[in-house]
Amino acid sequence: MAVGVDKMISASLLAKAHTRNAEQNELSGVLKKLLVLLLVGLLAWACIYQAITPPPPRIPGTPGGPPITAPRIKLSDGRNLAYKEEGVPKESAEYKIVSVHGFDSCRHDSISKLISPELVKDLGLYVVSFDRPGYGESDPNPKRTVKSMATDIEELADQLGLGSKFYVVGFSMGGEVVWSVLKYIPHRLAGAALISPVANYWWTGFPANLFKEAYDEQLLNDQWAVGVAHYAPWLTYWWNTQKIFPISSAISHNPDIFSAKDKELVMEPYWQSRSEYAAYIRQQGEFESLHRDMIVGFGTWEFSPLELENPFPNNEGSVHLWHGDDDHLVPVSLERYIAHQLPWIRYHELPGEGHLIPYAVGNADTIIKELLIGKK
Repeated sequence: MAVGVDKMISASLLAKAHTRNAEQNELSGVLKKLLVLLLVGLLAWACIYQAITPPPPRIPGTPGGPPITAPRIKLSDGRNLAYKEEGVPKESAEYKIVSVHGFDSCRHDSISKLISPELVKDLGLYVVSFDRPGYGESDPNPKRTVKSMATDIEELADQLGLGSKFYVVGFSMGGEVVWSVLKYIPHRLAGAALISPVANYWWTGFPANLFKEAYDEQLLNDQWAVGVAHYAPWLTYWWNTQKIFPISSAISHNPDIFSAKDKELVMEPYWQSRSEYAAYIRQQGEFESLHRDMIVGFGTWEFSPLELENPFPNNEGSVHLWHGDDDHLVPVSLERYIAHQLPWIRYHELPGEGHLIPYAVGNADTIIKELLIGKK
């Protein structure tokens, strides 16, 4: 009888042991699966993080960075700003102009390049252009804001001794920068010209139907590109470097963004000469130049140009906005609305012209004469 009981106890213990082993094996299997899933997740995250994280910029004058060839000023926050002076000596100049370049451009893309030498001499023009942060030889500004661009321009003017007042001319994305100048340092301006200025679709004050109509006028890939820059700025680098979907037309140099007139102009020698310094423009990398431009330009602004007040209430200066009615890059409907809401803006709409207004022969001279000696 005792032997039978022992056998029953042994069988019970053996069964329990088998059960424990089975449970342990099952738990071990679950843990292994969880570990595999965790490792896969970590690897996936590492790949995603690497894909969305831009490489550090190649800062001029640092080890591995491009050489410094331009004169530069040191700004109050320690950054360096590269600039280029043209025209008559500023000491004898009648008019002093700060030229602000556009997207995927640099200090060599100054309005002075397009003004006739005769006009420069006759009016006594001094023009200074500069590489905006992250472009050319100007240090990047990871903290760049709409306001910081205006203060950069003010510091440049002060360090170069341009006096209490000066003129500002901006083209395309540089024209958008001029809005910040009008907001933050209007007291320093003698006048301003915005040429084909980029518009931010999310500025407050645009009617919803106008916003949608203008937004839908863009190529589909550009709708996505500016949408990413606005709603998910942390994905801007990935979006414009991935190979799955078409990226920003301006970055990829897609000719579809040009009007018929623009396509004629890009074949002209003075536009083709840009190829001589094309590599200089993006030499620090595309994130702190092109992508940062998109993030700031299409981000959420702390003010809307539609709310600006007249910086020249006593008619002591003027603000001009120039736009082509066949601009495929920046919908003309937005500029018309801004001009309507701000009657102190002197709006010039050019029939048949596209985005590249200043590159058409004679246009730069007209723009400068209207700004400097036009009817006050």
